[in-house]
Amino acid sequence: MDPLTEQWFARRTWQEPAWSADDLVAVKNSRRVSVVLPALDEEATVGAIVTAILPLTLGPAPLVDELVVVDSGSTDRTVEVATAAGAKVVHRTDVLPELEPVPGKGEVLWRSLAATTGDIICFLDSDLVDFDPGFVPALLGPLLTEPQVELVKGFYRRPLRLETKETDTGGGRVTELLVRPLLAALRPELAAVVQPLGGEYAATRRLLESVPFAAGYGVEIGLLLDTYAKLGLEGLAQVNLGVRKHRNRSLLQLGVMARQILAAALARSDVPDARGALTQFLQVDGEWLPTSTSVNMSERPPMCEVLVR
Repeated sequence: MDPLTEQWFARRTWQEPAWSADDLVAVKNSRRVSVVLPALDEEATVGAIVTAILPLTLGPAPLVDELVVVDSGSTDRTVEVATAAGAKVVHRTDVLPELEPVPGKGEVLWRSLAATTGDIICFLDSDLVDFDPGFVPALLGPLLTEPQVELVKGFYRRPLRLETKETDTGGGRVTELLVRPLLAALRPELAAVVQPLGGEYAATRRLLESVPFAAGYGVEIGLLLDTYAKLGLEGLAQVNLGVRKHRNRSLLQLGVMARQILAAALARSDVPDARGALTQFLQVDGEWLPTSTSVNMSERPPMCEVLVR
């Protein structure tokens, strides 16, 4: 790392974030906080996450002003489970209904800006296992105490869950195999970001409404690169969230994810992308057969250009 990146890491990385909810309520003033969980068929996990966060919404001076699950077209009981647990549930198609939705996580996060009222928005994935509600004050801490910070990324150890066995490390395969080399080539100043693709992060509405959103899995790398382009390293911070357990995906699924991430990164680096379909190979009865996937690389414009308040 270059000296400026090392200095940023030392000043803007909280290895043991110690903010309590009461600490942050005392400095929150009039700022509103929204927690958003994007969800697609997460009935097994979303209820426990909502239940864990709900106490932060209670009392005369809560840390969290609204807890919203944005459903992306679930076919299981995600909506019922989240509602029963106490979340406000918003259907993707009910937000900006005049715009036909496109598939993808980034699409849901983008629409959540129009479905929430917080000055600060905290995004949490809804497939987390053994969720720790301490994630929320940890992510909010730098935003409520450091005036220059506008995006806070969480980082963590990610066990790799293989069927019934769990190994201590090995999650974050796309980060290590694609994104770190990509940042080293295109944006070495961001080398000190521990989890550039992490789904647990918080940001100011001011920032989020001013940047485009990649509609698919490129949303996190897109937000990181756009924040750096607008604000430099001083606009970024990161906090250690300990351990993050979630559903791991197959290598073929990760290949599609990686293609979306690569497209978002190239688009923000003035590097041409042929936008070709992703070809992968499956072995069927001893033969290797190609299969091509047309990958969603669409982008949504800054929300400030869509909403007129």
